[in-house]
Amino acid sequence: MPESSGKFSYPGLSRVMHEKARLGILTSLVTQPNGVVFSDLKEHCDLTDGNLSRHLATLESAGLIEIWKSTSGGRSQTRVSLTESGREQFLSYLSELERVIADAAPTTQLSRARLADT
Repeated sequence: MPESSGKFSYPGLSRVMHEKARLGILTSLVTQPNGVVFSDLKEHCDLTDGNLSRHLATLESAGLIEIWKSTSGGRSQTRVSLTESGREQFLSYLSELERVIADAAPTTQLSRARLADT
C-alpha cells in the first residue's frame, strides 16, 4: 500500500476497482478460482452484454483479469478469471475498505445510538 500522511486518504482504494459494476465483477470472480462464464457473470452482476464487456476490457487492461474462450458440449463459452496479481490487488483493496469501515465505525455506532433515542 502506498505511504500517505493523511489518516483518511486511503491510498489503497483503486479507482479501477471502486466503480460499482467492477466491484461486483471482482467480488464474483474472487469467489470462483476457476473463473466464471460470461453469461453467469452478466446475471450475477445484473449487467447487459455491452456494459459487462466494457467493464471487463477495463479490468483486463489493468491486468486484473484474463478472458479466454473454451468449449463445453460443442458450444463456445467466454470465461473470465482473476489473474494472480488481480487476486492479490483485490484482496489488498478489500483490506483498505475494512480500514475505512473501522475508521467510520465509532461515528456509525454513535449515529445509530442517537437514532434509537429519538
